[in-house]
Amino acid sequence: MTELAPLLARIADKRDDLIALTQDLIRIPTLNPPGDNYREICDYLDRRLSAHGFMTEMIRAHGTPGDSEKYPRWNIVARRDGAQSGECVHFNSHTDVVEVGKGWTTDPFGGALIDGKIYGRGACDMKGGLATSIIAAESFIETYPDFHGAIEISGTADEESGGYGGVAYLAEKGYFDPKKVQHVIIPEPLNKDRVCLGHRGGWWAEIETFGEIAHGSMPFLGDCAVRHMGAVLDKFETDLFPAMAQRRTDMPVVPEGARQSTMNINSIHGGQKEQADDFTGLPAHCVPDSCRIVIDRRFLDEEPLDMVRDEVTGILNSLKSSRAKFDYALTELNHVLPSMTDRNAPIAATIAGQIQTVLGKPAQFVASPGTYDQKHIDRIGKLKNCVAYGPGILELAHKPDEYICVDDMMVSVEVMARSLAALLLPND
Repeated sequence: MTELAPLLARIADKRDDLIALTQDLIRIPTLNPPGDNYREICDYLDRRLSAHGFMTEMIRAHGTPGDSEKYPRWNIVARRDGAQSGECVHFNSHTDVVEVGKGWTTDPFGGALIDGKIYGRGACDMKGGLATSIIAAESFIETYPDFHGAIEISGTADEESGGYGGVAYLAEKGYFDPKKVQHVIIPEPLNKDRVCLGHRGGWWAEIETFGEIAHGSMPFLGDCAVRHMGAVLDKFETDLFPAMAQRRTDMPVVPEGARQSTMNINSIHGGQKEQADDFTGLPAHCVPDSCRIVIDRRFLDEEPLDMVRDEVTGILNSLKSSRAKFDYALTELNHVLPSMTDRNAPIAATIAGQIQTVLGKPAQFVASPGTYDQKHIDRIGKLKNCVAYGPGILELAHKPDEYICVDDMMVSVEVMARSLAALLLPND
């Protein structure tokens, strides 16, 4: 077994560099939507990784959702080949972050270091993970420049809106071809002691109910679309939600509440358009002739997608046959199938083994309640040997005062670097 003491010493020396790198990444406000500063963060990563011997490539995802001259979808893929042939380990991190939201007590793009925690939007999800993978790779390369195989690091766009301008595009172009890349680690914030094997599925749809406009003082002359939508929501409450609550998965999904099927009502709107904040008038008196909701249905590996669709359309068709004047339109917005990697897959077993070594306890195998870019590496790239492993507390993602603990990042740096050693150094 190769002596790892020099690697561990190199990692310890890079603590301040890890903090500074994470802060730099947070201070580039890559908000999605709309897709701000994607090129700026790719340029930053280009400078950083090129200086450490990586060959870099900038890839714009032309024609993908959201891509425009104002908001181009830029990605970076960097590769460092070893001295001898061997397998390729790829670290993939998304560079986009969600909206800031209310309730912050720190600057969301300040990257403040307070009591060992770095604060900012994206600190946890997932610029801290990106920085962690870079420091792990640099530490390994500097210690063992004659390693076998190759290391790749990618910074990709749009994961928060489906990943179609990022990993999906790269997968379609062959960047995750199993003949080119053998192991993928996605440093999503699933905690330093967990290996995430995959995620639930998702089905998103818009439902619109229809009515007839009339004067609000004579609603009997019209037909209220909002009341029709109320009937839909009532059937969801009495029929669909209880049925979903009875279903449990064998997938090791965390937290516990996500072990069942779930559905969220993302939005609802009926009637007149909302006016601008500076509008001081009163609403007109009209019966609404349209009401729309967007639903976010998360489903289990045990649930076929057709069943997920049919449950909702069955409720809608039942109302159409039983409720006077009820009519609707359903538009599917997107769907993602569940993805799961075997816990005995090489990358899963390797990381789990290093967690055991570093932390002195067995790794926990989990699955994510929400989807992430593994879906594209699996379904489009046809690469199954992919897991999520990274520092950060999952429940902090998208919250105000999001942060990541430096100590947790340092643990994950060691786990990642040890995993590189296990995969890319010859067995003595």
